[in-house]
Amino acid sequence: MAKSLDKIEARRFRRKGRSIKDIAKLLGVSKSTVSLWCSDIELTQKQIEALHRKMVKASYKGRLKGARVQKQRRLQKISHYQKEGVKDIGIINDRDLLLFGLGLYLGEGNKHGNNFQFVNSSPDVIRIMIRWLRLFGIGSKDFYCNIIINEVHHKRISDVQKRWMDITGFSRQQFKKTVLIKSVSKKVYENHNNHLGTFILRVYKSSDLLYKVLGLMDGAIRKANKRRPA
Repeated sequence: MAKSLDKIEARRFRRKGRSIKDIAKLLGVSKSTVSLWCSDIELTQKQIEALHRKMVKASYKGRLKGARVQKQRRLQKISHYQKEGVKDIGIINDRDLLLFGLGLYLGEGNKHGNNFQFVNSSPDVIRIMIRWLRLFGIGSKDFYCNIIINEVHHKRISDVQKRWMDITGFSRQQFKKTVLIKSVSKKVYENHNNHLGTFILRVYKSSDLLYKVLGLMDGAIRKANKRRPA
C-alpha cells in the first residue's frame, strides 16, 4: 500500500516538473524505481528547460565547492611545507648566507662591465642581498638604487619610493631617478596600489666587489660540478 502511495506521489511530483533524483530523495526510494513509475510521463518544454537550468546551476555550485576544497588543501600543504622548511633549514650562518647570495646573484645580478648591480622585485630578496653585502664590508652609505616601474604608476612614484625606503632603510638621496616603462597592456591589475616595480641595487665604486663576487661564483660553480653525488 505504501509503495502505491509513493508511486502516486512520485507521478504527481513528476507532472509538476520535478527531477527523478529529487523525487527519489523526497520519497526515500531508488532513482530506478521512480524512473520506472514515471516512464510514461512527458515533461513540457518549459519543464525540461527549468530542469536543465537547475542542473547547470547545481553543477556550477559543485565545481565551486570542489575548487574551494582544493584551494584549502593547497593552502594547508603550503603552510605545512613552510613550517617544515623553517625547521629543516635551521640556523643560517655566514657561509650559508654567502652561498645563498651567490646563487641569487648568479640568477639576477650583473655579470658584465665593472659595476655591481642586482635586480629584483621582491622586498625580501632585496633585504637578503643588503645583508649579504655586509659580508663584504659594504656599509649603508655605499648603496644607491633605482626603481623601474610601468608608466601607469607615475602618480604613485613618491609612494613607491617611500615604501622601498622603509624596506631598505635607504635615505631619499640614495634613490636615483625612477625609470618609467611605457605601457603596452591596458590591463588593470588588482594589486595596482601595492605594486612596487623592480628594484635595482647598486654600490658605489664597486668594480673590485664585482670581480670578487664573480670569482666566488666561479669557484662555487666549479666546486659544485666536481662534487660527487652522495
